[in-house]
Amino acid sequence: MNHALPNFSRMSTTHYQIAETKPVIPQVQGAFRALADPTRRAILMHLSHGDMTIGDVVEKFEITRAAVKKHLTILEEGALISVEPRGRERINRLQPNGIRSAAQWIGFFDQFWDDKLADLKSAVESEEQTDE
Repeated sequence: MNHALPNFSRMSTTHYQIAETKPVIPQVQGAFRALADPTRRAILMHLSHGDMTIGDVVEKFEITRAAVKKHLTILEEGALISVEPRGRERINRLQPNGIRSAAQWIGFFDQFWDDKLADLKSAVESEEQTDE
């Protein structure tokens, strides 16, 4: 099957829109920015096991507290975590909906892989039938 690519048009320096649909949400862009770094992805994996303070996260990595704080800020800006002040501590919690929005965006492109794999399967089956 032949799929037409979405018509992306430039809206501003950071936003694109697909023709006749809503603009790509900045949350998705923030999520991709946050997911681009392996340390932040590792932090998310740790948070998937439970809430953590900044100190808890620092113990898992060989980087400074300031560096961890910066990573957590970017994760929060990308809506991948939430931060709840609790007394003098800040509790960091995984927010799966942030990752879900990025996964849904990527999921749009699955149709292209599915079609290519179906075409390959048809070609292989057709070749097998002609060999018989």
